Order: sequence, then structure tokens, then C-alpha cells
Amino acid sequence: MSRLPKYRPKKLSLGPLETEILEIVWQLGCVTVKDVHEVLLADPDRELAYASVTTVLRRLTKKGWLSCDKRERAFCWQALISCEEARVIKAYEQLQSFLAVSNPDVVASFADSLDAASLEQIDAIAKRLDTVRRQREEEKE
Repeated sequence: MSRLPKYRPKKLSLGPLETEILEIVWQLGCVTVKDVHEVLLADPDRELAYASVTTVLRRLTKKGWLSCDKRERAFCWQALISCEEARVIKAYEQLQSFLAVSNPDVVASFADSLDAASLEQIDAIAKRLDTVRRQREEEKE
């Protein structure tokens, strides 16, 4: 089971180009502007200025998604969290937004529209929560 990462980017919201470039960084590991630009321009119907890629990489760094180091004569960007960690954070944020409704009746009303697979997932989640609660209680003792 994936845990909520200790590190979280400062700003979670990303635009479409930011998301696309972040996915390239996750795919390649350590990237230069040239690396990202070449991947993006592999699509012959695509036009994007080199400076635009630089701007987006810097913006992702300011938002806390990437780190930037100078290696020899080029800057190299790396992701500060993995793709899986980003998914966990996003799911956590969505769950918190859903639970912010604070009305159990509203939350429970969605149960009527769930299919069998969803109900099985909810049962699995409930069992996992019960296990976590028991472990916490044992740690307190």
C-alpha cells in the first residue's frame, strides 16, 4: 500500500503543458531543456519554442515539482516526487474534498449508484481502515 509522501509540491495544480513536461521528466529521469524539447517536437505537427520549455521547467521548479542542478554547462531537472507519489497525493486531495461535504447522508447517497466492483473496493478499504485503527491502538498501549 502506498503511503502519503512526506514531501508535497507547494502547488498541486498543473496546466496541460506542465503535466506533459512533468511526465517526460518522470520518463527520462534527469532532463535538460533540449531533451524535453526534442521529445515534444517528435510530433511533426507540434511547434513549441525552446524558451517555452525553459519557462515551464522553471515554473514546475517554483511549484515544487522539480529540482534543478547545473551539470557541466547545462541545467538538469529532476522530479522531486515519483509519478506514483503524485497519484497518491492527488487521490488524497480528492478524498479530502469529497469528505469536506461533512454530511454522511450526502456521502452515503452515492452508494446507490455503485457497481459490484466498487462495493468490493469499499469493503476492502473498510477492512484496511479497521486494520490501521487496530495497529494504532496497539501502538498506544
